[in-house]
Amino acid sequence: MGDVAAIETESLVKRFGHIEALRGVDLRVEQGEFFGLLGPNGAGKTTLIRILATLLRPTTGKALVCGHDVVRECTEVRHLIGVVPQAMTCDLDLTARENLDIYGRFYGLPKKERTEQIDYLLGMIGLEERAESLVATYSGGMRRRLEVARALIHRPALLILDEPTLGLDPQSRYVVWKLLEKLKERYSLTILLTTHYMEEAEALCSRVAIIDHGNIIAVDTVEGLKKSVPERDRVELTIDSPPDADPVQAVKTLKEVKTAELKEGVLTLTVENSQRELPLIFEALRKKDVKIKEAKSTHLTLEDVFIHYTGRPVRDEARKVSFFIGAGVPRKWGR
Repeated sequence: MGDVAAIETESLVKRFGHIEALRGVDLRVEQGEFFGLLGPNGAGKTTLIRILATLLRPTTGKALVCGHDVVRECTEVRHLIGVVPQAMTCDLDLTARENLDIYGRFYGLPKKERTEQIDYLLGMIGLEERAESLVATYSGGMRRRLEVARALIHRPALLILDEPTLGLDPQSRYVVWKLLEKLKERYSLTILLTTHYMEEAEALCSRVAIIDHGNIIAVDTVEGLKKSVPERDRVELTIDSPPDADPVQAVKTLKEVKTAELKEGVLTLTVENSQRELPLIFEALRKKDVKIKEAKSTHLTLEDVFIHYTGRPVRDEARKVSFFIGAGVPRKWGR
């Protein structure tokens, strides 16, 4: 990681009249990270991203992208970032190649470099055979892959993805995930992802921040966030126990078991990692001649962590809003 952060904000505040969308956000994202930003609707995610993309000016505080101030050095910042908004914005009446070519021209890429980069990107996203087809004939997943390629045409240092798989079917979502993982491997690239899909953040992100009511309330790795909440994996074992056996005591001797309770033939345990610790639990019970009739386990998820910090589950589907206008922006300021 470099000494200069990919993203750094200090006491970042954004007000729309009496509405305070950001309330002193301090955030640092290192170069090369795949960083997730999670929060319920109206939490401040899109406002923060629009500031980083130089589309909004902060009220107070500071925001830097690769060491460049988003207000004083907005031109430099715009050349350093690629943005994939929620809305599909590729021109349907143009081919994939034409869409990419236009963006390459916007960034002043010479023709030879532009052509080479377009060919490379089309191959990377698996659309080389459909390069000359109108985008109107593409599926949603194909269009989303093209949007990602378009954001990479000028080789940015920071890729901002605002709900990149919103509205896609599970198969298309998985294809986009694989593409993003490939990008991380091939590019020296920092990725900032906002999503309402907890499994998406869990699968892709090295660190995650949870934002609510304009404040960053937690930042850590996914595993670190899980360890920060009192809940653990839950295991329920339906057992047949000899009269002289004490199954609760048998499992409580294991340091991995946090709590154990026996009620009506069901032994309920909380553990750090059920997948890792179940064999140890089974062996401890076997030594006491306790027979296990049925076993169920529930893993602690990022959704559980989110609920712990925000008090409510994230919605399965975000409202479909334009990144260029943004969720939570009062009508008089842009809608």
